[in-house]
Amino acid sequence: MNLLVTGGAGFIGSNFIKLLLNSSDAKIINLDLLTYAGNLTNLTEIETKPNYTFIQGDIQDAELVSNIIEENKIEGIINFAAESHVDRSILNSKPFVDTNINGTLNLLDNAKKHNVKRFLQVSTDEVYGSLGATGYFTENTPLAANSPYSASKASADLLVRAYNHTFGLETVTTRCSNNYGAYQFPEKLIPLMILNALEGKNLPVYGDGKNVRDWIYVEDHCSAIWKVFNDGHSGEVYNVGGNCEKENIEIVKLILAKLGKDESLITYVKDRPGHDKRYAIDNTKIKTDLNWQPQHKFEDAINKTIDWYLQNLDWCKNIITGEYQTYYATQYKERSE
Repeated sequence: MNLLVTGGAGFIGSNFIKLLLNSSDAKIINLDLLTYAGNLTNLTEIETKPNYTFIQGDIQDAELVSNIIEENKIEGIINFAAESHVDRSILNSKPFVDTNINGTLNLLDNAKKHNVKRFLQVSTDEVYGSLGATGYFTENTPLAANSPYSASKASADLLVRAYNHTFGLETVTTRCSNNYGAYQFPEKLIPLMILNALEGKNLPVYGDGKNVRDWIYVEDHCSAIWKVFNDGHSGEVYNVGGNCEKENIEIVKLILAKLGKDESLITYVKDRPGHDKRYAIDNTKIKTDLNWQPQHKFEDAINKTIDWYLQNLDWCKNIITGEYQTYYATQYKERSE
């Protein structure tokens, strides 16, 4: 199958491409704009494979996307391309509307135009909003996005639903819980805490640190996406979770213990505006309908993740310069005062 994978130089997208190229004979065209979170070194090990091609470009570019689909006889589109960091969406929402909504719309229009056989939208559990101390998100939970980021993803999900219902486009959507693993950009919790701890810097923890997330290892998420793309029913949404709820502060303390660092590095800072309290996924549907479930235990996978960062400090140093440093200073200076 000839696949267009968008955002394939990012964290989850690059892990997905490597999974596919190592386990299938799919031909992959990777379209990525290479913004701050896109990094071609994530894909060094597979860049010379004959069934892989990288194209730098914007998913909002209608002519480019149309030409790629036509010239490569694209049969399926898997859309990872997204602005994905809540804090950045609070600082400036417009790039999230541009990429996550308008970019997805352009991909859908071109999928319809060229009769692409299947379109998979990679989404997030954040579109459901926030949970209290009990309960879980199911595929029938009403959308109640609370941040500009999650609102843009919910909007994109609704466009995908509309193109399936109105135009008969074959679509499926996955909504996943928090990912962790190799190659994650260090603005996210786990790599940020690892790298700060290694450098003896303060570890900024929002509020009381008791916000709860359901964590899934990135390789499990990628296997779920491929399963849904191949076997999911058209028009359906599938929640993908790791059955692994952890308070943020628990994650931070685990990392410090693994690195042999003192908890005095923890610095509680002013909470994020509108910070969702708890996410938890009910993934019964994907388990029952598609016979998928996560294969990695959190205890093993988090140790594997921490070890990866320890062994790839050069990769980290190459991406936490320039723009990242400016963002970090903007994001945490005011909160720590």
